[in-house]
Amino acid sequence: MDNKTTEREQFYGERLGKMIRCETISNAFHQELSKFYRFHELLEELFPNIHRVCEKHEFNGSLLFKWKGKGQGEPILFMSHQDVVEASGEWKYDPFGGEIADGAVWGRGTVDTKGSLFCFLQAAEELIAKDYVPACDVYLASSCTEEIGGEGAPLTVKWLQDNGVHLKFLMDEGGMIKEEPMKGVKGRFAMVGCLEKGYGDIRFTAKGNGGHASVPQKQTPLTRLAAFMMDIENHNPFTSKMNPTVAEMFRRMAPYTEGALGKVMKYERQLEPLLEKLLPKVNPLGAAMITTTLNFTMAKGSDGLNVIPQEASVTGNMRFIHHQGVEESLALVSKIAQKYGIETERILIHQPCPVVDYKGKPFRLVEHVVKKMYPGVIVAPYAMTGGTDARFYTPVCENSIRFAPLEINEQQYQSIHGIDENINLSALPVAVDFYKRIVRHMESWKEEA
Repeated sequence: MDNKTTEREQFYGERLGKMIRCETISNAFHQELSKFYRFHELLEELFPNIHRVCEKHEFNGSLLFKWKGKGQGEPILFMSHQDVVEASGEWKYDPFGGEIADGAVWGRGTVDTKGSLFCFLQAAEELIAKDYVPACDVYLASSCTEEIGGEGAPLTVKWLQDNGVHLKFLMDEGGMIKEEPMKGVKGRFAMVGCLEKGYGDIRFTAKGNGGHASVPQKQTPLTRLAAFMMDIENHNPFTSKMNPTVAEMFRRMAPYTEGALGKVMKYERQLEPLLEKLLPKVNPLGAAMITTTLNFTMAKGSDGLNVIPQEASVTGNMRFIHHQGVEESLALVSKIAQKYGIETERILIHQPCPVVDYKGKPFRLVEHVVKKMYPGVIVAPYAMTGGTDARFYTPVCENSIRFAPLEINEQQYQSIHGIDENINLSALPVAVDFYKRIVRHMESWKEEA
């Protein structure tokens, strides 16, 4: 422990390090449940009070704890997944070593998302140790299939539905606290996810006669697919439309924004139409928050180097914005595909999730606690362009807040699914206290009519 690290930070770091050392890589083709059961044994060792007091449910490796409260209103739920992605590449420290060095805990999952999982479990553990009983039931959930889009969260939601549980709000991974969250935006911001786009995996297939590559052909399946993809890339079929969440995000960022974007933000009355035109040109992340996107990710042709395929396909990943939605967005793409004789097939579809109102009680509570716990941090709602387990909870919760109260820097943000993932020791105690404060605030929560 160096001179700048407190005993509490060191204690938390060592406990999180143990969770990192218990490797929990998920695999869509062969899920090894034994590794998750070993992780569960570790959780039982680290958090004995939770296991003593809470009702535990397990769904093929995914966990749900029910911490029974005094029955004052609907329950709340904290969630973070226990599975992680692989850790290839050259790391500064062993990706599954859980080492403490340079004032941080290092390893796969420290940010995504064993760090936040540790923090809310530690918060509950400490409150239970003081015989604290929450005002309402508190659920603690952890899927083992988030990274592979598996059944963990859906099975958990089914149990909640079968038991008549409806949540006043939940908190999942999503935004964090970060300096300069977007290029040109100066300041520390808590980015609280209020909107999650829909999701789609789509296969586009072209068919033809095939043949030997020594006899040239025109309009082969591959060349038609190539023309189709270039058409989509060069002539974006989707409309950009400012939504209230993103508009409010930019309003809150305006005083801290430099460059061309900062100049535009000064014109508040014309802000929305100006941003609709400017974002697609200057800020890819901002642009993705206000339009449907389509990116091509996989391709399949013939099995021979000298064979023109009779059939070829590409797979596209789509993220559907609310104002166009799944059906309209797919219709636009299918119409273009038909020009090239290409068939469209839906592989997997998730509808856009309900939008959390940034003026509503759950968001305002998170905003209030952030301001108390993190002086000087600006809270802003934002639109999630990626997907989380929270999307499965729509049947039992209209207020899914995608925010983990961990402060990270740019390197740590880039390390998610990359190399050298780590979290500062100093980020852990304040995050634990954040979850405690959220739970305690349920004592004064008044249910709305």
